[in-house]
Amino acid sequence: MQNHLQLEPNPAFHSAGRLLARPGASIAAGSAGFHPLAIEHGRDGFLLVPDGYDPSHPVPLAVMLHGAGGSASQAVGLLREMVNATGVIVLAPDSRLQTWDMLVGGWGPDVAFIDRALEQVFSRYAIDSSRIAIGGFSDGASYSLSLGLANGDLFSHILAFSPGFAAPPSQSGEPLIYVSHGTKDAVLPISSCSRRFVPILTEAGYDITYHEFDGPHAVPPEIALEALTWFLEPTTTTRISD
Repeated sequence: MQNHLQLEPNPAFHSAGRLLARPGASIAAGSAGFHPLAIEHGRDGFLLVPDGYDPSHPVPLAVMLHGAGGSASQAVGLLREMVNATGVIVLAPDSRLQTWDMLVGGWGPDVAFIDRALEQVFSRYAIDSSRIAIGGFSDGASYSLSLGLANGDLFSHILAFSPGFAAPPSQSGEPLIYVSHGTKDAVLPISSCSRRFVPILTEAGYDITYHEFDGPHAVPPEIALEALTWFLEPTTTTRISD
């Protein structure tokens, strides 16, 4: 995948957790398939485009973030089996270090990299601006909640699988939020994580679909499918299930 970047670096925005990339009217001819981002050597990322991609029909985009010590290939795997059936493009960047910048020193490097990756996707593919999600698992879920709430003017939806917390540097827009968490999670216990901050986000006025399941620190396939279905046909009523 060739690099066609137009975005000028903006350290002030990125250190504030803000993204600048937006879908545009003019796009190049991006192809279907599984592509490395090829933005940087070493830790980079992947783009998965459904076989039936048609540039005349804008499609949803899901930015998926891996957990601590993980990689982009793991994040792609959360939705990979559902891409062709749903028509969703999946962008999975690697964090610059072992986890996301907010957790290891502050906003900046990963925000800038995600911005570059988004600009690349927006320049090559027709994206439905009303269906852009950011999501992830574990640390990736915490980061997607935090970055997504700060950039709700870009992200319409947030998919958070077993998050530890939400700490947005600012709040923008009103993204719809899906949170799942296993009641037997021994890594990020549900009582001190989702059960603590989901009510706070609900009281703040966010529309949240919250699913507790009987399981460990994981993303069961049926949970991933439920989240993706919700993303494509969002609910408008907060619910709690178990």
